[in-house]
Amino acid sequence: MISLQKLFGKTDVFYDLLEASAAEARTSIDALEKLLSDAPEKRTLEELVAARRKDKRITEQINEQLCRTFVTELEREDIEALSTALYKIPKTVEKIAERVIICRDKLDGADFSRQLTMMTQAAGTVEVMIKVLRKKLHLELIKDHNSKLQQIEGDGDKLMLELLGDLYSGKYEPVRMIMLKDLYELMEKVIDRCRDAGNAVSQVVLKYS
Repeated sequence: MISLQKLFGKTDVFYDLLEASAAEARTSIDALEKLLSDAPEKRTLEELVAARRKDKRITEQINEQLCRTFVTELEREDIEALSTALYKIPKTVEKIAERVIICRDKLDGADFSRQLTMMTQAAGTVEVMIKVLRKKLHLELIKDHNSKLQQIEGDGDKLMLELLGDLYSGKYEPVRMIMLKDLYELMEKVIDRCRDAGNAVSQVVLKYS
């Protein structure tokens, strides 16, 4: 006989997993900040890889639960969209770390503090938004947080233009310019990934409001 509890599933399991995924996204950015503060010879991908792998396992658990559960509180495609959007954050952060390690001491003097602040703020906002989902239909609160994400993303775009202007000034060696431009673009992409996750949360809340 099919268990009704298994058929319908626990109502909070997807919230638990999505919240865990959002937490790993923020953790990956914390790990990147630590990596950048380390001396080039001490930098490793260990923490970043661990965060991304943990988030991948969470994503796999979400997919498994979707296969096992007949009825979900949120629509299945919404859960999948949120899960995918969240997983892309630590995956992109890991790419940044890989390039930082490849560059080794060629990034001496480079300042990524403003990007790290924006990424941390964006990931933290996403984490709060995911937690609000469990509390049901807090539309105005979600709108406020999503507006904050849009502002961070807009500030990120302005910063990127400022940094490109500096890169194209002619004062950098070509190899260093290419390295910095690649890292700047990936960091901007992390903020964009957070914005995408926030938009996905907003769409879910709007749908059920």
